[in-house]
Amino acid sequence: MNTDDITLFWDRLTKINAGFLGTKSGTARPVPMSHALRDDDSTIWFITARDTDLAEAVEHDAAAATYVVAEGDNGLYATIHGELTQNNDAALRDELWSTVADSWFEGGKDDPQVCILGLRPERAEIWLTTTSGLSFAYNVLRAQVTGKQPDMGSHGEASGEELAAVRLSP
Repeated sequence: MNTDDITLFWDRLTKINAGFLGTKSGTARPVPMSHALRDDDSTIWFITARDTDLAEAVEHDAAAATYVVAEGDNGLYATIHGELTQNNDAALRDELWSTVADSWFEGGKDDPQVCILGLRPERAEIWLTTTSGLSFAYNVLRAQVTGKQPDMGSHGEASGEELAAVRLSP
């Protein structure tokens, strides 16, 4: 994937609310999770409870994990593979905290069950599609008239280094 596509990937990921996160070993089955992104790193962050399969899977060591997002309205479909870890930094928790997270924990951000997980992408397979229903319809109609396959966007893979380089570039 080129730099423009990877930039578009990060931009569209910020507009998506959730995906499915699970460990590759299967100790934590894929479950719906909301994610958060910070401007100064390429880690994808999650807030969960300490007693979930995901948190328990990485309580002592990192685990290989996969995060899958599919959002037609934003034209992003991706499978993101990486290393999932726990982070117990209170300042990070405070930065990531949201009203959505607050609704899950009776004690708010100081609830002892709050657990921050970070997925550091090692590679991703990404599909970027047209985001407008009208644009999609036009491409399909044009393909029918011309007999050529419609241009539905781009597809490719990006390494963790490529993803981080684009995310961290000024």
